[in-house]
Formats: sequence, C-alpha cells, structure tokens
Amino acid sequence: MVLAGDFPTPALQDWDREVLKALNRRRPPGSELTIEQAKKRLTTVTVDGIAIEPLYCRPEDQQLGYPGQAPFTRGSRGDGGGAGAAPWVVAQLHEDPDTTRTAEAILADLNAGGTGVWLRVDPDAIARRDLATVLAGVEPEAVPIMVCSIDQQAGAAQALLDFWAASGKTAVQGNLGIDPLANAAISGEEAKLHALGGWVEKAQAYPGVQALAVDVTPYDNAGAGDVDQLAFAIATAIEYVRTLEDQEITPEDAFAQILFRVSVDADEFLSIARLRALRRLWARVGEVLDVPEAKRGAQQHAVTSLRMVSKDDPWVNLLRNTVGAFAAAVGGAEAVTILPHDAAYGLPTAFSRRVARNIQLVAAEESHLGAVKDPAGGAWVFEALTEQLAEKAWARLQEIEAAGGMAQALAAGQIAEWIAATNTERDARLATRKIPLTGVSMFPMQDEEPLTDFYPRPVRPSYDGLKPRRNSEVFEGLRDRSRAHAKATGAKPTVVLACLGDRRDYGPREQFTTNLLWVGGLGFATLDGPSPEAIVDCARQNGIDLVILASSAKVYAADAPAALAACQATGLRVWLAGRKSELDNDQAAGLVDGEIFDGMDVVAFLTKTLDDLGVAK
Repeated sequence: MVLAGDFPTPALQDWDREVLKALNRRRPPGSELTIEQAKKRLTTVTVDGIAIEPLYCRPEDQQLGYPGQAPFTRGSRGDGGGAGAAPWVVAQLHEDPDTTRTAEAILADLNAGGTGVWLRVDPDAIARRDLATVLAGVEPEAVPIMVCSIDQQAGAAQALLDFWAASGKTAVQGNLGIDPLANAAISGEEAKLHALGGWVEKAQAYPGVQALAVDVTPYDNAGAGDVDQLAFAIATAIEYVRTLEDQEITPEDAFAQILFRVSVDADEFLSIARLRALRRLWARVGEVLDVPEAKRGAQQHAVTSLRMVSKDDPWVNLLRNTVGAFAAAVGGAEAVTILPHDAAYGLPTAFSRRVARNIQLVAAEESHLGAVKDPAGGAWVFEALTEQLAEKAWARLQEIEAAGGMAQALAAGQIAEWIAATNTERDARLATRKIPLTGVSMFPMQDEEPLTDFYPRPVRPSYDGLKPRRNSEVFEGLRDRSRAHAKATGAKPTVVLACLGDRRDYGPREQFTTNLLWVGGLGFATLDGPSPEAIVDCARQNGIDLVILASSAKVYAADAPAALAACQATGLRVWLAGRKSELDNDQAAGLVDGEIFDGMDVVAFLTKTLDDLGVAK
C-alpha cells in the first residue's frame, strides 16, 4: 500500500516557498523577508541557548548506532521491551513521616502495579528509626529500594543496609543515596567526600545495590536549565570517580556504583533529548577513563520536575506528568517517579498517589511505550537536540573543570550564579508569557478554589544553599492576594471593563483582557457600548478607580478620546487593551496610563493593579 502515492514528494525548496508566502503576505513590497530571516523568526531559543528550529532534515553523516551499544545514546540496555509488566521500575516517592500512612501507601503501590520503592529520610520526612517499620510488608528480594536524604544520607543508607541485613537476604536491589555534592548544594556547607569508598565497599556486598546517587533534581528545583543540569550531573559523577580512585576503587567499579537521578518535565522534546545526551556524555567520560565499553552506560532514575507543578488548577499537572512520563519512557530511563498532582500543596492522598502511579502503568501496559527501545532514534529533531545539548553541556563541563571541579564550583558560588542567570531569563519569559503556564498564566479558571484534600507537609529545615522554586509561584502569589482581599472585604478587587462599540469590535480584546484579569484573580464590571458618562458612573457607584477600555483601532479613533477625557476629569486611571498608537490622537494617548497587549509584562501589570487597588501584600 502506497499511502502517499498520489502526491508529489515535496522538496525543501517547496517548504521555503510556502513559508515565505505566509510570512510575507502582509508585508509591503521591498520589505519581504529572506528565507534565512524567516527561519530565524520561526526558531525558538530556550533560556539556556538551545535553538529549536522550525524544520529538521536528515543529516548526511547521521550515525545512529544501536540500543545497548556505545555511546549509549539510544539506551544503556540492549534487551528488547514488551507488553505487560513495565519495562522500567515504577518507583513512587514516599516522604510522609506518619509511619502508618507510609507503610499503607508503600503496600498500596506495590499491590497495584508499583515495582520499586523510593524513600526520603529527613527531619521533615521519614525518620531513620522508622525505615524498617514502613518497609515491614516489603519482600526485599522482590522490590528495588532506594533512599535519599538532604542531610541524613549516612543514617538513611545505614538504615537500609540494616533492613537488608535483618532480612537475611542477599539478592537485593536498590540505591543507598550517598550524594554529598547534592547535600552541599542544598545545605550550603562544604562537601564531604572522604567516606565514599566505605559506602561503595558496603554496597559491593550486595551485587544488585549501588552506593551513590548523582541527584540533579535539587538543581532543577532551583531553576537550572537543560544544559546546566547535564553538566552538573557529569561533573558530579566525575568528582565521585576521582575521589573513589584516590581511595583505591577503579573507575570501572565506580561506574557500576552510580545512579543518575534526573528531571523530566512538560517539554517532551528536550526531556527526551536530555536523557539521551546524558548517556552519550557519560560514555565519553568512560572512554577517557578506559572503562570497558560495555560498562559505560548511565543508569537513570527520571523524576517529574517539581518546578513545573502548579497550585493553581492543579489538575493540569496530570497532563504535565503524562508528558513527563512519556519522555522518561521514550528517553530510556531505567526507573521513573511521577510526583502527584497535588505535590505543591503538601503530602499526597491515596487518590493522588494512585493517579500518579497509574500514569506510568497506562503508559507501559496500555500504550506499550517500553515495547520499542529508543523509538525517538533517527527522528531528526531528537538527534539534533541530543547533539546540541551534549555539545553545550560538555562546554559547560569544561568550565566547571577549569574552576577546579564540581565541589570547588559549588563552594565558590559559580553554580548558584549560573542558575541565577537562567532564572532571570526564565522569569522574564514567564512574566511576558513567552513561557505560558496553562491554568496559571494562560486560561486560568475564573473562580477556582484551592485544594483542601491533602496532608500538610512538616516544616522544612532552613538551609543556606540552593532554594527550590516553582515556575508558577509568582502568579499564585497574585491570586492569593486577591483571595485574601475577597475574604477580608467580601468582594474581589475589581476594575471597570468598558467595551466600546459592538461585540464584533471589542470581542477579541474583551476575551484577552478578561483572561488576563483572571490570572490575578481580579473581578471586573463589564459595560457593553457605554457612553463616557456611564463609565464614570459605574466606577463611582462601585468604588473603582481603574478603567480598562477594550475595542478595535477603528472604534478607538472615534470613541476613545471622549471616554479618556471623562475618566481623566474625574481622576480615574485608564488602561487601553491595545496600543496607544491606535488612537491616532496624541492628546488622547497622553491620557492612557498603560497598555494591555500580547507580550506585555503580565506580572508587573497585575502587581501594580493590585497595589493601586489597595490590595494587601
């Protein structure tokens, strides 16, 4: 069957012609874009400089290789997938200090499709002394168990070793979570690497256990970009291998003791490429260190990013998590964790845990995502992004090495500076909605009520290192201000939305503006085709001193000057949905206090509006 047999095969020149036709349609003669200019306009550049092009073509020298073979871009394992049981470890995170709830949650996971256990041991999570209690119903030889901790890594690792020793089993699997550089990144203290060799020796008593984790999620939580996350991961692992070599453990043995814990998010393409690029980079390090080729593959535990989780409209997190799970599976992660959709609120309920777990199970057992190894292989966009990420991350790695290695770069504040620079760029894009957040900065629910069904998190200890942040926090803060105001006064902070002319004139801008106001939790009194006097009367009667005019440029030219003059005479401030230049009247334009348009700084506008309306911070 020839599905496209009746259609001519398009050439690149045909695509170029159609692009220019579309982009030059309304441009005056003599100002048409060239194809190079058009492609530049259609290319997106991420916060850390990764170019996403509009079209990818087959490279002439593309060498794909095979899954399970060096440089392991296409996967560290060469065995085939299949339907049925998940081809990766389904390991949900447990961090509830309530031992009864945690023990029940662990068994609920394992009895309903989970195939691994991941525990956090910290003052605000599971206590070290309770680890055996929460694992009481777990068969050690049947389930891989991982532990992690911010500042109790040694205690958590020893508690897990004690649990295995008490079981009398030796065919156990898991990870002890020893990651002193991640601890240093969060705590702000000096990294202590002297005990790495001892933990490796303890882990080697169990063939299926790894001692070390290279956890990149603290950097992702703090705002690190794709390139930096890769560079930090490889630099950390190199630091551990060097330290172990000084402690008479060979690079080959060190490689076998490292698990990379990486983030995946709602950017499907970059998440997949990031997993693939990390394996390529680590294989290159193994090549330099003369690690046998078959042992250079990086084992990865993919975790959905906490930074992408929102409190507002948390149900959208289900979609974000689904994309993250898809990326982790297609990218070839050996273990996957999906953070529940209510993670920004507190500890999850049985329902939110079940939904998070089932996202993985549906992906594996119904969508069969693990049935094919590296299905992205050969897709030109993934190959190109993998190559670009690897090259930029290697360049950043060289900067870290020049600074004396990851421990020195952390201590000197260089890592924090790079992350801060990325956050500055990302914050600007979030504020202008160039990075849109569905349900938060775009298409928010008008009268959403916060979730109430969750368990509060214990108070987190104060640390001096990297601080976690979520992309949606600034917008959530605006809506929280409006909610608090409504609770205190009985009414939302409100503006007058005066829609001039007929609906065909103001409809699009009315919709744009109302959605913008909902982002900040603002209310509005809408007037359809009002006279200048009606605008002023509405504002006075409702105690409002901010008016937004919405209509088309044609109607603005005719009706806006009178409305602006009436508002100015009574001390009302006026914003225009559109640009001042549409008024075609310099005197009227001078009466406009601000403009509302696509690409504006939404955070600045909403913050100023709430301030001007007297809404408490």
